[in-house]
Amino acid sequence: MILVVGGAGAFGARLVAGLAATTDLRVIVAGRDVAKAEAVARTVPDGRARAARLDATEVDAAQLRALGATVVVDAAGPFQGGAPVLARAAIVAGLPYLDLADGRDFVAAFTALDAAARANGVVALTGASSTPALSNAALDALTAGWRTIETVRVAIVPGNRAPRGLSVMRAILSYAGQPVRVLRAGTWQNRPGWGLLSRIAVPGLGRRFASLCETPDLDIFPARFPTLRTALFRAGLELPLLHLGLSLASLPVRWRLLPSLVPLARPFLAIAGWLDRFGSDRGGMSVEALGTDATGRPVRTVWSLVAEAGDGPYVPTLPALAAIRRLTDPSAAPIPPGARPCVGVLPLEAIEAEMARLAIRTRRDTDHPVPLFERMLGDGFARMPEALRTVHGAVGDGAFRGRAAVVRGRGPLVTLVAGLFRLPPALEDGPIRVTMEPDLDARSERWTRHFPDRRFASRMQHAGPDGSGRVREHFGPFAMDLAVRAHADGLDMAVTGWRFGPLPLPRFLRPTTQASERVDAQGRFRFDVALFLPVLGLLVHYRGWLVRCDEREEETP
Repeated sequence: MILVVGGAGAFGARLVAGLAATTDLRVIVAGRDVAKAEAVARTVPDGRARAARLDATEVDAAQLRALGATVVVDAAGPFQGGAPVLARAAIVAGLPYLDLADGRDFVAAFTALDAAARANGVVALTGASSTPALSNAALDALTAGWRTIETVRVAIVPGNRAPRGLSVMRAILSYAGQPVRVLRAGTWQNRPGWGLLSRIAVPGLGRRFASLCETPDLDIFPARFPTLRTALFRAGLELPLLHLGLSLASLPVRWRLLPSLVPLARPFLAIAGWLDRFGSDRGGMSVEALGTDATGRPVRTVWSLVAEAGDGPYVPTLPALAAIRRLTDPSAAPIPPGARPCVGVLPLEAIEAEMARLAIRTRRDTDHPVPLFERMLGDGFARMPEALRTVHGAVGDGAFRGRAAVVRGRGPLVTLVAGLFRLPPALEDGPIRVTMEPDLDARSERWTRHFPDRRFASRMQHAGPDGSGRVREHFGPFAMDLAVRAHADGLDMAVTGWRFGPLPLPRFLRPTTQASERVDAQGRFRFDVALFLPVLGLLVHYRGWLVRCDEREEETP
């Protein structure tokens, strides 16, 4: 008997439907509302289901034994901020357990049950859902044999007509506007939940808004892959009105004017309900990885899923369905006892097999993008020293650290311009950290230079035909056109023009620059950049060295 607690909920009912359609297993549909549980149980043919009243937050081992369960599934939620009461009871009762948890804190704390589960010989799996089970299974399939995994980006974008329960709404609102710890370009940062807004493309679905989502993968990906520099998980609402509206609603939480949006879950759910007639029933998911393949070549690969005809809400239940199938199949390889996330347990093929009865299709796309500077320099890229190719040759996010000295020009106008560009203050000798974040097609990169007490960012963009040696560096509304020349000693850059927005600046207003990259006696990447203003002279001159940063760091406030 498969006990599904929360079996009348948005995901629990779909898990029950999957069990009924693809197995001969008997099911107990349990929850706080017996009438709803009975309604779901009646949908299972041949009398293979019955209903029971059970509160996942108050259950004990004796209740589970009395029900006659052989496998316990928690589909109740929300798991954010919850305690694994049902999991403890299942372990004491000696019953296999799994849940559909996507709460980062819940999954992270779950291994505290490992000793008890091992002692009782019980398999207890948390997160047998879209995250972390499906996302990690897809990532493992995509990157098998790779030398390094540098950047991972996951996104889930349901259709607007997908059913939303109160538990799902509370889960989303629990992190909206709250600080979310995320690894970006080798640095652990706190960014607001439902922040980092972007437009993402899911193959076969199109472009949609997506924002930072708090999920277990934000911890699990970095723990599993030591070379990983960026791990992002975004979620998106199909209607821009709803997505951007939630972004705006999260601002009072970001500004600490409200402690949380969770008390507003019912009004938000009502608003979403009013807009159900708009949008579509098409949703999707994507898992993207960038790194180096078995030959050391830069590689980007994407696994994507598109669900049609309203079948998207079945996706979070499919890993649980595959796990139940394995737990109840005497011929399947046994899962070792213990309490842990459902990662490395189910291959992607096993989860995709559960999609066969649904209007869900998946695909894999792989390419070998050429890094920005290699594309821009053409054959000249290979002539540069290895240290320079290391800095400029990745398609995933990179991080480098070293030392730098900064000289600033003098005068109030110089100070004003330097403040406008957030240029670093004078520094005799201090630490520097530089991060590089390429975009999806490797035609631009965001460079962020972290000096003590100052962060200075710009965006490098390919500005001509491949091999032309032309790049445009953006500083807010200003942009500098550069001619780049590569040679055996390094590379040199010369300014060929400045722009304010799309408008070229007159020659007499153009700053000039002297910029070079070399390798020092220790084999380190060395930079030397000087920027001069017309008439006023030196604006800033910074120079120093960098090496690859293999250790992750904590962001300094």
